[in-house]
Formats: sequence, structure tokens, C-alpha cells
Amino acid sequence: MFGGTFDPVHYGHLLLAELCREAHRLDQVWFMPAATPPHKSGAPLTPAVRRVEMLELAIAGQPAFAVSELEIRRGGTSYTVETLAALHAEDPTRALFFLLGSDMLADLVHWREPARICQLATLVVAPRPGCEQPAFAALAGVLGAEACERIRAHAVCIPVVGISSSEIRRRAAAGLSIKYQTPPAVEQYILSHNLYR
Repeated sequence: MFGGTFDPVHYGHLLLAELCREAHRLDQVWFMPAATPPHKSGAPLTPAVRRVEMLELAIAGQPAFAVSELEIRRGGTSYTVETLAALHAEDPTRALFFLLGSDMLADLVHWREPARICQLATLVVAPRPGCEQPAFAALAGVLGAEACERIRAHAVCIPVVGISSSEIRRRAAAGLSIKYQTPPAVEQYILSHNLYR
């Protein structure tokens, strides 16, 4: 599972998903766009249908990638622990992996039930530009030493890609090029639907 707003999806998201899939031999990566992310409340969010359509365009041609609308259908604030619990209840035999950037790991202690998140899924963390290594001592106090060791063991080294959704939105709003930051089909979608203007 790879959660986020994906507003819009970009090459950094796709690279993280593909390298994590490859490193841990994942059968599938489900992109899970949030209905309302708790850490971005109040910020304007592109309607879910648009974010889903952009994701579907971006992952076309990669059969191991899929878009799940579970959080969008559930509505309200999207909490990772609730999503993982629902996926686990659906099939308790399924091994779940939760992909996230190092910036999100540093904030995990503030999420709803972070220790349970680590019980429900294996966390696979990839570096984000400008992010220091998380303070594992602080994380261990909340998650436990064993969970922190599992996180370290499943970390994935990927090239640091300095692309962000917020920068793409800023550039689109200013009428600047977003070429080579997001797949061409997503770029065309943003332009044709006049998003972020």
C-alpha cells in the first residue's frame, strides 16, 4: 500500500513504488489516494475523481500497480491504521507492506495508533530530499525496538528525486512547464482540465 494525496502523482512517487516493489518482491503496489488526509486539513485538495484519473494514467502499462479507492469510498479523514485494518480483515493471510517516504516516518509518532500500524504492515521507507534520518531512539519509545529494527531492515535505497506535488502545483499555477516531472499523460490531463490554475 502506498498512500498519499497524489495531487498530482509524479515521477518520484512512481520511482519509489517501483523500486520498493522490486526490492521486496511485492506482488502488487496499491496506490491509495486519501479522501481527506489528517496532516493537510484545510488545504485545498483536487477532487478525488481527478486524482484517481491522474493515477490511472500514470500507472498504465505497469500490471503490478493498481489504484484503490478504499479511503475515498470510506470518506472522511483517512487514517492509515483504519485502512490497514480493513485490508487485513479482508484477507488476514495477506502480508501487507506500507510504503512511505522518510519525511513521513519522522512524523509517524504523531499518527493515529503508530504501533498498530507497524503490527498490521511492514514499513518500507525510502529517503526524501532534505530529510535527515529519523530519530530511531524517539521512534523506539513509541513503536518499540523490534519495530524499529524491522523498519531499518526493510529500508530501500532509491535515488533522491527532488520533485514534489506542491512544486508541480505551484509551477502549473504560474503557467510554467511541468514537463519531465510527471508522466506526459498526467501533464496533458492537468493542462486540459486547467488544474491548479
